[in-house]
Amino acid sequence: MRIVSYNVNGIRAAIKKGWIDWVSSDVADVICLQETKATSADVDVSALEKLGYHHYWFSAEKKGYSGVAIFTKVKPDFVGYGNGNTQSDAEGRVIRADFGDVTLINAYFPSGTSGDERQSYKYVWLNEFLTYVNELRKTRPKLIVCGDYNIAHTPIDIHDPKGNKNSSGFLPEERAWMDTWLAAGFVDTFRIIHPNATGAYSWWSQRFPTVRLNNKGWRIDYISVTNNLKEAIAEAAIWPDVKHSDHCPIYVRLSL
Repeated sequence: MRIVSYNVNGIRAAIKKGWIDWVSSDVADVICLQETKATSADVDVSALEKLGYHHYWFSAEKKGYSGVAIFTKVKPDFVGYGNGNTQSDAEGRVIRADFGDVTLINAYFPSGTSGDERQSYKYVWLNEFLTYVNELRKTRPKLIVCGDYNIAHTPIDIHDPKGNKNSSGFLPEERAWMDTWLAAGFVDTFRIIHPNATGAYSWWSQRFPTVRLNNKGWRIDYISVTNNLKEAIAEAAIWPDVKHSDHCPIYVRLSL
């Protein structure tokens, strides 16, 4: 199974930049999108349907905000919407698809960059999400968790770790949560294949036009899998040259 995870920062904007043409080059079997900022009714997906993609959306109640979607050539056995937490579900942050004995979760983790209130909610959300996943593992032990985690885990995941030590997305508490996540039985698929790769980023600030050109980025997008799928990781990559968003796609191929 070839999986892409991609924060498109608005699917309608990404389509205007050629996103569907890119998808039509057969990039993956399953594409997980975050920050769609749209409902399925807002988007003409007929071209994607002709390519063989089934699609499932979980959009925020607030228009033009957040939202996740899964496009898949393999029809899932089950699709679940939300993680049962009221605010998270109102913001359209989690969608799940089951394929045989494997469950894929596509999640858009909150950002705390807009202020203390959202940073506080981010910590609440992280704990709620870990509880949700751990409960799910009791009946669905093989998990793939794709998404924009909005956390750079280690100093090699960010271009300026010293300068960003007090920045949301690289705070000690957030990085500690990533430690807890991995200790709970998940592996970071990119780091399994590329354990020491530097300059491998998936997001660049849009505030300064030269940031992406100079690769001053952060790696905040991940595809994690439970330890029981570690041996299935055949390939993992980040595709910074694909430019429909301030993020780029990340990729994994699993031999299931």
